Amino acid sequence: MVPHLVPRWPAWLFRWRTACTPPCTPGASMQQRTWAGASRTPGLGSPRGAVGTSPLDRRGSSSTSSRAPEVMLTQERYPVQRLPFSTVAEEDLAAFERIIPGRVITDPEELEASNVDWLRTVRGCSKVLLRPRTTEEVSHILRYCHERNLAVNPQGGNTGMVGGSVPVFDEIILSTALMNQVISFHSVSGILVCQAGCILEELSQYVEERDFIMPLDLGAKGSCHIGGNVATNAGGLRFLRYGSLRGTVLGLEVVLADGSVLNCLTSLRKDNTGYDLKQLFIGSEGTLGVITAVSIFCPPKPRAVNVAFLGCPGFAEVLQTFSTCKGMLGEILSAFEFMDAECMQLVGHHLGLASPVQESPFYVLIETSGSRAGHDAEKLTSFLEQVLGSGLVTDGTLATDQRRIKMLWALRERITEALSRDGCVYKYDVSLPVERLYDLVSDLRARLGPQAKHVVGYGHLGDGNLHLNVTAEAFSASLLGALEPYVYEWTAGQRGSVSAEHGLGFKKRDVLSYSKPPAALQLMQQLKALLDPKGILNPYKTLPARA
Repeated sequence: MVPHLVPRWPAWLFRWRTACTPPCTPGASMQQRTWAGASRTPGLGSPRGAVGTSPLDRRGSSSTSSRAPEVMLTQERYPVQRLPFSTVAEEDLAAFERIIPGRVITDPEELEASNVDWLRTVRGCSKVLLRPRTTEEVSHILRYCHERNLAVNPQGGNTGMVGGSVPVFDEIILSTALMNQVISFHSVSGILVCQAGCILEELSQYVEERDFIMPLDLGAKGSCHIGGNVATNAGGLRFLRYGSLRGTVLGLEVVLADGSVLNCLTSLRKDNTGYDLKQLFIGSEGTLGVITAVSIFCPPKPRAVNVAFLGCPGFAEVLQTFSTCKGMLGEILSAFEFMDAECMQLVGHHLGLASPVQESPFYVLIETSGSRAGHDAEKLTSFLEQVLGSGLVTDGTLATDQRRIKMLWALRERITEALSRDGCVYKYDVSLPVERLYDLVSDLRARLGPQAKHVVGYGHLGDGNLHLNVTAEAFSASLLGALEPYVYEWTAGQRGSVSAEHGLGFKKRDVLSYSKPPAALQLMQQLKALLDPKGILNPYKTLPARA
């Protein structure tokens, strides 16, 4: 490798392999091997403004079924029975047309994408998609559905991982896609108030033009809606620095199952009056109410951002690098991500992205964000000298400009996309004590052997969040049986959580007991019965099925 001089940094710290021109894999298409430029709203896996043809980009086309096998109906793949809800009749369609003229969708081709999750693992058979623009319209729709006992599936960008955003049977799909207006933004406090259907990336662009950033960043930012982010309590890449949405969301407007509107859309940082009702709806996955507007605190935009991509010889060194990082970088540390060697192999094989460092068993991505470039450079230089000199890191590269920063982040953000091209994917999103985070991956590789094509681990080390993924050529009941409940029992044995940030949705609703005691489950069922006595909101999701 040829030394690459980075401004402000000692040349001996790094050796640079040009990240912007990765070598083509034999037979790779242009789509697979090209680093593409800026985009207004890229799909899932697109690196911080870079374009990539992702599953979400493809999903929007009505011709998807002609290019991929039809997804099996959820009711046929899983042992689930339809609850005694009413079915949609002609008079119901007429009533909806009066509420939202011209925005009642019944065309099967238009409904196709909304009935299937982006992972193409679950599929409902809804015959109706409603597109309200206002809270009042949502209120009228839910009031009518409550009276008629019609089940409703709230849907944002449909980027969820656990089947929570698509119908299980024929529930009416209530889309927030047209509820996409910014209501207000205060340039002193940084408080944004917007409708629930605003796309996260577009909100990011809006506040960044005003020298602020969203406290949340996801690989799916080009498609996901802020209302869905809140409803699932999404974590993401900025959790380490800015915490969860439970802290940054200041207020919500929610329509309850009977159509009544709960307006708690406060913009106050401090409000210690009574119960904090918004917390009921953050992470409730649309089962307690439909979020229609959000008030959220946006931090100031950092003036200096740096990203280091480092190779580590083992997971023990990854952990020691993290400890050193926290101690030496302190307040400027904004992200600490890790990925194993198999992840790097997959993004190289399926997407044509080249590693900018020499091959290593593990890789870490460290981002710093601060207000003074010189101050941050001094701290980062000292940290890099320490980890390189002690052998915790064997190779690395540094990015200080936006183009290279996007390229390095792409290696982490597009792992999900690479996995989706590797076959059938079994996805697990768990929280564990950081010192045991990778042990589950190692145990599963030994347990599964040749049954699995790949077993990979990556995620947010700073949050103790492991994304465990297992791929196979096709769905296998025997492989699923080897994975579950083993993964959940293993996680529970470490006092971990079976869902760190993806939620429970449909796929994980029956494993909630691995992370919550019976008394907590009972109280959740009571809250559901209180706020949605007919159970029409997102049925078959989040809470375990009653015996």
